[in-house]
Amino acid sequence: MISTAVKAGARRPPGAMAVAAFTSSVDRFGISPLLVLIATDFGVPLSASVMTASVYFFTYGLGQPVWGMLSDRFGRLPVMRIALVGALLCGLGSAFAPTVETLMVARALTGAFFGAVIPASITYVGDTTELRHRQSALSDLMAAVALGTAFATAGAGILGQVVSWRVVFAVSALFALVSLIPLWRLAEPDRDIRTSVSSALRILFHQKWAWLIFGLAFLEGALVLGILTLLAPALESQGVGTSLAGLSVAAYGVATLGFSRLVRPMTLRLSAPRVLAIGGVCLVVGLGLVAIHLSIITVVAAALMLGGAWAFMHTGLQSWATQVVPKARGMAVAFFAGAVFAGSAVSSALAGALAEAGRWTVIFGTGAAVAVALTIMAAAGLARYQATR
Repeated sequence: MISTAVKAGARRPPGAMAVAAFTSSVDRFGISPLLVLIATDFGVPLSASVMTASVYFFTYGLGQPVWGMLSDRFGRLPVMRIALVGALLCGLGSAFAPTVETLMVARALTGAFFGAVIPASITYVGDTTELRHRQSALSDLMAAVALGTAFATAGAGILGQVVSWRVVFAVSALFALVSLIPLWRLAEPDRDIRTSVSSALRILFHQKWAWLIFGLAFLEGALVLGILTLLAPALESQGVGTSLAGLSVAAYGVATLGFSRLVRPMTLRLSAPRVLAIGGVCLVVGLGLVAIHLSIITVVAAALMLGGAWAFMHTGLQSWATQVVPKARGMAVAFFAGAVFAGSAVSSALAGALAEAGRWTVIFGTGAAVAVALTIMAAAGLARYQATR
């Protein structure tokens, strides 16, 4: 094996991690513009097709602690390789699902496997970068995620409408195969501390800051990822075509990519709590816009603001999660990621009935109100944490 591993003290994540993160993002966000098409194809209510996204997010989040334990025990790279093979097979199963029930099962399994990729990538960055460079390094990783998001939300809508929604899942499976190649050329980082599962759990369960971070991550996932999934269906309910709805939401990925380039200079000039608060303000404004008026313009603006929230708030919370329990970093990051996607699963599931009834103002307005509380708690909590170090 040729080693291209990132040495301790690196400032950027390796390209192999970025490719894997891109692939995971493509699969995760590709379903949003397809929900109406899936419901129409199978002849089921929109709430049933929304459940195919919800179960994906649920298993994606539920598997995080397990993947975290495995990565702490066996290494980051072996876990990612196995998970991508599983995601490849289950992605093909999604493409050929004969019923909506079968699709739900296939998507649930795909989410469970893809759930290993992002947290393992984040943990790898935590293992190989110094703390002062960590948030900017994570923003580079999130840039790859953002690129995948933009590609998925724009391309999935077009492919789904012109060809078939099934092709989107087949393409995602192909990307999983391609992303495996550079991972075989990457070496596992050296870790001075290896903690058993029982010890890691004991440390984690007694760390109050960790549980605050997990709670904040749950709310962030509910507000950003959960509601983001509903933006395209909201536009389609107004008579907008699938392709245009997908392109409108693709502004999220473009914004995340653009804003992520600002994280590095901002973290050099502003404190971490202030950068995080900027992301929170973006979240409040974005959700507030679509709560006041639902149109292509406001959805694009909201998607841009949600991209800013993900770039500034999410990377701040991620960096915090890598610091709080160094002896069980893999598990801590996995719990963090699990909380994010559990939140997205819960919010999209709860909003399903409201979405079917067209009560978009209630969905987005409630989200904006909760976003205010999240911003205050997250910024104040991080400031308090840093003051105690």
